[in-house]
Amino acid sequence: MHFSVTSVMKAFAPGSVTAVFAPTESGDESRGASMAIEDGLVADVRAADRTDVVLDGERTEFEPVENLLDELGVTARVELDADVPIGCGFGASGAATLATALSANERYELGRSHDELVQLSHLAEVEAGTGLGDVFIQSAGGLLMDDGRGKRRWEPADIVEYVSYGGMSTSEALGDDELMSRVQTVGRRILTSFPENPSLERVTRDAWAFARELELPTSRVRDTVLEVEAEGGTASMAMLGETVFAVGIDGVLPNSTQISHEGAHLL
Repeated sequence: MHFSVTSVMKAFAPGSVTAVFAPTESGDESRGASMAIEDGLVADVRAADRTDVVLDGERTEFEPVENLLDELGVTARVELDADVPIGCGFGASGAATLATALSANERYELGRSHDELVQLSHLAEVEAGTGLGDVFIQSAGGLLMDDGRGKRRWEPADIVEYVSYGGMSTSEALGDDELMSRVQTVGRRILTSFPENPSLERVTRDAWAFARELELPTSRVRDTVLEVEAEGGTASMAMLGETVFAVGIDGVLPNSTQISHEGAHLL
């Protein structure tokens, strides 16, 4: 098959932090409360005879990106530049896949719609076991909530601070039926308890209750949340990573970002 090829085209997708989630009955999607953040990932797709993925200068296996390119019917060299830690609860795999989709679509003039690219990215993530809906938040931007009664989106102006101590295996967690059953029960209860337009502080506080009830926080996460609370802020754990995000503080945690209102886009 012949594709026309444009000049080098990059795309950006924001990272995302999921505060609370609950898998749907089908298991291939998730409801929850999540935010897109301005720290994210850039993909630069270039024509190549075989598919290679390069992350921050190092060649790597990146299954959802490779799945996506296969579905689009192209081979390419994908150079990824990440501003967020990989595998630590920032939706980096979703951001990489979505940014790659936007870049490849433009690079090869594939003519796919934005919504179609988002859906293909989501399916590539589900197939790889790396996410259950991060790309929808990363496409829309803002703070997105879906409690089963319809999606709501708003644009908080809060500064979000964060620190990451490492990753957790998303694929292992999503494949743990007992854990996911508990997540579904607790997550649904928390999500339906939120008011119509909760503050980011309220979402974060209830997210911490969610994480603790599921016994997910490590000792480092717990200690950091206590440190934030001692400074008058509110903190919780990103799903799924050994990562703390917080609001209502200034300079307590080493990284600072804001809610990305724009969502994924070409550069």
